[in-house]
Amino acid sequence: MTHGYQPTDTGAHAGPSDPAWPAAPYGVPQQRVTEPEPEPVAAEPPAPAAKKPGRDRYLDLLRSIALVRVVVYHLFGWAWLTVLFPSMGVMFALAGSLMARSLKRPAWGVIRGRVRRLLPPLWVFSAVALAMMFAGGWNPVKDPDHGGTWALVDLINYIVPIGAPPFPWHIGSKSGLLEDTWAVQAAGVLWYLRAYLWFVVASPLLLWAFRRAPWPTLLAPLGLTAVVGTGIVTIPGETGNAVTDFAVYGSCWVLGMAHHDGFLAKIPRYVAVSCAALVMAFGLWWASGHLGPDGWDLNDIPLAQATWSFGFVVILLLYSPSWQELPGRLAKWDKLVTLSNNRAVTIYLWHNLLIMATVPILDRLYELPFMQDERATAALDSTYMIWMFFLVWPLIGLAILAVGWVEDIAAKRSPRLWPNGTKNTKPRRRNSSRAGHRAK
Repeated sequence: MTHGYQPTDTGAHAGPSDPAWPAAPYGVPQQRVTEPEPEPVAAEPPAPAAKKPGRDRYLDLLRSIALVRVVVYHLFGWAWLTVLFPSMGVMFALAGSLMARSLKRPAWGVIRGRVRRLLPPLWVFSAVALAMMFAGGWNPVKDPDHGGTWALVDLINYIVPIGAPPFPWHIGSKSGLLEDTWAVQAAGVLWYLRAYLWFVVASPLLLWAFRRAPWPTLLAPLGLTAVVGTGIVTIPGETGNAVTDFAVYGSCWVLGMAHHDGFLAKIPRYVAVSCAALVMAFGLWWASGHLGPDGWDLNDIPLAQATWSFGFVVILLLYSPSWQELPGRLAKWDKLVTLSNNRAVTIYLWHNLLIMATVPILDRLYELPFMQDERATAALDSTYMIWMFFLVWPLIGLAILAVGWVEDIAAKRSPRLWPNGTKNTKPRRRNSSRAGHRAK
């Protein structure tokens, strides 16, 4: 979901009255005199260095980690990844911080800009996915799972994701080029765009409410999750799913706003961390008694997901260093971090379909002459998922080259094929006859 960040001010600047403010330096030892000298005037302390404008590389790094975790989770399905790093909560928090910064401008223009950046990449993905579904023989009118002709109306969600788009649960055959559940995997990721759109539209109201009543606004989504995510109140259908998603990740979105406004920095760190740890402990306790079909997969346990993500994001944002550049060994990942942030929507939209696409490619290996041996076949069988992992990244790279530039068009930028931050250092040639004239 594409989201540049300015370095975030996480607290009030120190001033001369602050005990931690540096004392005025003395360059020359003071001489002793027989008569008292006038009181020296204290040197004016230097002003704190202003932060340079640019992206907050710490937040960029978090988004990159979140995207990688999403791809790995959708490939291997490891439930413990939802506990190790709650990617969705982190991504919603980062988007909330950016939205709070942007709302210094008129709200309608900000919302329109966010929606404009979101929709064109979605349209490209939807055109390809729907073409494949229709080519596979899917007829939404005759699909018993989508209410006949009403499914035609639901198709609008492939254009503007205000609800859940229809798709066939099974298409083709299990022995076909793609597994017969590929449409479910491809379209299943669109829930995030729906939730993101809802949050964008609600952000002016959320920010207004937060600045007037921060604690109720911050904690209200957790309370709503306790109502709609535990079965106390059941909202049927996709409306219920959308409300639950909004509740589960609402506090993370508002946390991003709190981080931007410096609210978290006003809380003593030991208090904030202790409270966050208690909330996370509650989430794990709740999950232990409400395990779903995939065990500790927090995606199946809304209240556990909401509380664990909330506490996790609090700790990440409390220790936010607001890097201008990636430090130390992290610097070698700078280009990949830049690329993934510039193509976050493309990566998220296409990664599941590309994971499915690795299967027919790898299946061709079984046809090679040296693979006819049983030991070779068994070796490939046992490492199949690992080969899928290594193959999906080049496919994602191809998707970035093929359709990633749509994100630039949507943002009203010049299209770029591979925006990893590399600058063209080739010197510009100047026409000698115009060298003395002012460039226009």
